[in-house]
Amino acid sequence: MKVYGTPLCIDCRNFVAICQNRGIEIEYVNITESTKTLKEYLVLRDTHPAFEPKRGLEKIGIPFIMLGDKYTFNVDEAFSWIGQEPVREEEIIEKRPEEA
Repeated sequence: MKVYGTPLCIDCRNFVAICQNRGIEIEYVNITESTKTLKEYLVLRDTHPAFEPKRGLEKIGIPFIMLGDKYTFNVDEAFSWIGQEPVREEEIIEKRPEEA
């Protein structure tokens, strides 16, 4: 599974932590790590059909998860591709301030 994200994003941090805790190996592309990775992501965001609903909404579109020809922004959907259960509330390491 290839995942585009950034440590600046709470959803990305939670996804990575859950994968680590479940022993799921992912290829994580930190889009804020370098200009090269940011450009790679921007090409995807500007051209991939999955981003069509996000364009013009001031959304970054991460985490963006890909596996073969499948793609999603939904963590539970991505987990279903590999036979994993949906995320349980107790697995969420970091809650948004309004949820705390």
